[in-house]
Amino acid sequence: MRLISICPSNTELVDYLGLTEQLVAVDDFSDWPKRVQMLPKLGPDLSINMDMVEELKPDLVIASLSVPGMEKNIAELKRRNIPHVTYNPQTLEDIGNDLLDLGRRTGVEKRAQQLVTQYKQSLKEYAAFAETVTEKKKLYWEWWPKPVFTPGKLNWLTEISQLAGGENVFADVELASIQTTWEDVVSRDPDVLCIAWVGVRQTKVKRSVLEKRPNWHELRAVQNNKVHILEEHLFCRPSPRLLDGLKKLHRLLWNEQPLQSSTKS
Repeated sequence: MRLISICPSNTELVDYLGLTEQLVAVDDFSDWPKRVQMLPKLGPDLSINMDMVEELKPDLVIASLSVPGMEKNIAELKRRNIPHVTYNPQTLEDIGNDLLDLGRRTGVEKRAQQLVTQYKQSLKEYAAFAETVTEKKKLYWEWWPKPVFTPGKLNWLTEISQLAGGENVFADVELASIQTTWEDVVSRDPDVLCIAWVGVRQTKVKRSVLEKRPNWHELRAVQNNKVHILEEHLFCRPSPRLLDGLKKLHRLLWNEQPLQSSTKS
């Protein structure tokens, strides 16, 4: 099959299924595995060059609604009658279901079933660990600074927090993503700050900028040196690579080794 992915997390799904060699183009932000960086680029995921997509005559375009603004890509795929599938995962279970669905569509259903079995087993092991934690650590996740956006209850990072033995301080809000204020964050006084800005490399997030925020030094997490600037590709993309993020978070919270090797490197 001639496959096109127009979202980084979908490119990662393709690789987990062993189908990277069938990709003929990807969006500009797809960077894993490294070899996809040599493929033709279609533009940023919010502004895909649909003329180029059409010229490549794909058998399947793997689209997404994981970021606001992607809707226009879907509308254009439909208008041009380009074969496509659209994923919009919010939970860890959704990610497994998308992997199964893509496996069926691409003729590797058996491999997909094996991968999802392993994926679910990893989640079970962390869930068992989380049940042993009597004092959950309160985590604040920030995935955009101005305005402040943070995941709510209906999001994979809330699940990741729970599996690592913590709790998202915004888990009381029944949304996938919340626009809030820094004052609200301060009022919740989390134990740990987890900074992972969507689409921004870890090295581009400067702690000096964070330190200028009102009441920064009064936060418990700051006083206890529990501020972590994290790799956005391990926490902000809904693919099985979130298991690597889970392993890292578990280690940061408890100074322990990962429970197992959850995914391939």
